[in-house]
Amino acid sequence: MTYCLRIADIPTNERPRERLITHGPKILATAELIAILLGTGQGPGKLSAVGLGQYILQELSKHQRDPLAVLREVTPAELMQIPGIGPAKATTILAAIELGKRAFQSRPLDRTPIDSPVAAAAALSQDLMWQTQERFAVVLLDVKNRLLGTQVITIGTATETLASPREIFREVIRHGATRVIVAHNHPSGNLEPSQEDIELTRQLLSGAQVLNIPLLDHLILGNGNHQSLREITTLWDDYPQED
Repeated sequence: MTYCLRIADIPTNERPRERLITHGPKILATAELIAILLGTGQGPGKLSAVGLGQYILQELSKHQRDPLAVLREVTPAELMQIPGIGPAKATTILAAIELGKRAFQSRPLDRTPIDSPVAAAAALSQDLMWQTQERFAVVLLDVKNRLLGTQVITIGTATETLASPREIFREVIRHGATRVIVAHNHPSGNLEPSQEDIELTRQLLSGAQVLNIPLLDHLILGNGNHQSLREITTLWDDYPQED
């Protein structure tokens, strides 16, 4: 891999900091974002900050793992094994990762109206979004769709979790909720519902009608994204629920 040796060699309007200020952070490559945190380069071949950022990603993906997934759980010792990364750079990277997690996983306050899949996903992010095992959880709501709380019902393996309608509705009733959103995560990041997801949703919609506890949605979360089964299926047409 070829690296640019010095940030000073890059035209001013193409440098990571200047590009972020002008265009916002989303336009930057991951290596450029890391370069801004590093401030300076070095490492093998006296790399630029961008080059060192690229080198870090290369080192983290040596075992065919997603480097961003590794970064989410990386330790100071693991970072400092990479040439060019000492305590100062390692702690800066880890602080930025933790800050990003806390910002992303901040959940709505209790009694906040949950009026969209985005709001429901935010309420469940800490419980489900980055977990390495499948989890099934519920968003508990009052009659005005205000958040009463969330509850993880079951924890499974990396590819499978089990949750029965009986367990789910028992928790809903136990917490005094009058409406509910159910959700689970796919650690792979693939948000397409399985046939088992569809069948469980049918069972829950049927049970919700009997118990008069509207099931407002079934979400799948993973790797920073979410999918609403109510938006992509016709299940709610077969089992109408109160809005």
